[in-house]
Amino acid sequence: MPEQGGTTRRRLIAAAGALWGGGAAAQGTAGRMPDGAVTIVVPYTPGTGPDILARMVAPVLQQRFGHPVAVDNRAGASGNIGSQAVARAAPDGRMLVMQPNTFVMNPSLFRQIPYDAVAGFTPIARLAVGDLVLVVNPDVPATTARDFAAWSAAQPGGANYASPGIGTPHHLAMELFRLKAGVPMNHVPYRGSAPAIQDLIGKRVAAMVLPVHVAVPLARDGRLRILAVGSERRADAAPEVPTMAEAGYPDVLVDLWYALLGPPGLPDDFVRRVNADLNAWLAEPSTREQLLGQGLVPSPGTPGDLAALIRRDVARWAEVIRSAGITAD
Repeated sequence: MPEQGGTTRRRLIAAAGALWGGGAAAQGTAGRMPDGAVTIVVPYTPGTGPDILARMVAPVLQQRFGHPVAVDNRAGASGNIGSQAVARAAPDGRMLVMQPNTFVMNPSLFRQIPYDAVAGFTPIARLAVGDLVLVVNPDVPATTARDFAAWSAAQPGGANYASPGIGTPHHLAMELFRLKAGVPMNHVPYRGSAPAIQDLIGKRVAAMVLPVHVAVPLARDGRLRILAVGSERRADAAPEVPTMAEAGYPDVLVDLWYALLGPPGLPDDFVRRVNADLNAWLAEPSTREQLLGQGLVPSPGTPGDLAALIRRDVARWAEVIRSAGITAD
């Protein structure tokens, strides 16, 4: 998930508030919900992707509701602590959660989890997608994903690849690629992205999956090579890089997506209004510019679209995790 400093977050919040200050007020007071202050729970630390998005969305919803909207970082247990709090909240719209798609992976990674990823939340809106790319260090003799798979198959025991930790999207994305390519690879987990990237560019590991906005500057400097992007379409930040489907792996679809959800039982009219407001905000050119600057692509849609995505990804990642024998506890 993208990490940024406090200055960037404040700039994004100011931009979002300025953009929507007049437009939201013009909608009037009809249908103001909920009746009191609202909290957007972020189950991760400040500066992460969901935190940045929550702090952009908060002023938008504050203008719409006419009540204060605060962001509350409740990090811990791979996002399970904050997620549990919202899953158990009253369905009055006063507690929402900004989730990355790790919450659909956690049920298969942990033996016990305090929420149901499908039934335990009300989907409101998917907001943005972050592209993930397969990269190798410059010494790896591969310019395509197929080249890398063939090279890994030729190495004793397979190539070593890095990730920021067991069960992270980066890890699961590489395991999906390994399974679909049918070649051996060895996972080397690190405590966070920074040391993993350091060993990648230091040529102590061969490959890694990275957010595209992290990979592009390193590729420009010649410190790594980008082979393919995991999204359905090419990345805006690297349009010359083929998708995994174009590279011959149509089943390797991997990205980071972020969504706003609430506790189960939220009123349909509340969900529809918030979804419409956020989709309108995502359609603004200034919003797109701000998100692209963070390596994110606006991804508007309906609550039904998000519900279908959650169901599909819970099943898809469960199969990957089972097939690869991955556990996080």
